[in-house]
Amino acid sequence: MVINPTYLAQRTRSSVSMADAKRRVLHSYRDWLRAAPEVQTMYSLNLTISQLRTKVRQEYERHRYVNQLKTIDVLLFNSHQEFQETLNYWKQKTHVLKYFRTDEEDAVKLPNNFINGFLEGRN
Repeated sequence: MVINPTYLAQRTRSSVSMADAKRRVLHSYRDWLRAAPEVQTMYSLNLTISQLRTKVRQEYERHRYVNQLKTIDVLLFNSHQEFQETLNYWKQKTHVLKYFRTDEEDAVKLPNNFINGFLEGRN
């Protein structure tokens, strides 16, 4: 396998207007959805393609109401960076699975106050 670091490389640019930003976000979202089967096979994930696509949707929905162009541009840059690193196989399986870890963190209860945490052995 030949490593091509410029595969999927893009020039960083700013959105001209909200319509341009919306178009770029939809393009990025569709790229992630199309790449879900490839990501599943590449990283040998025990997740279905629909679970991967659902997680992508959740990540985009988290930032749905961002309305500042500069913030949208930064989010788009980060999204494309993750996309490029994922498809170039620059990540390990644990890096991809970190997005599915939030369900486990909800199960861990934090102590109510300092004394209870201290007595349990937490700082």
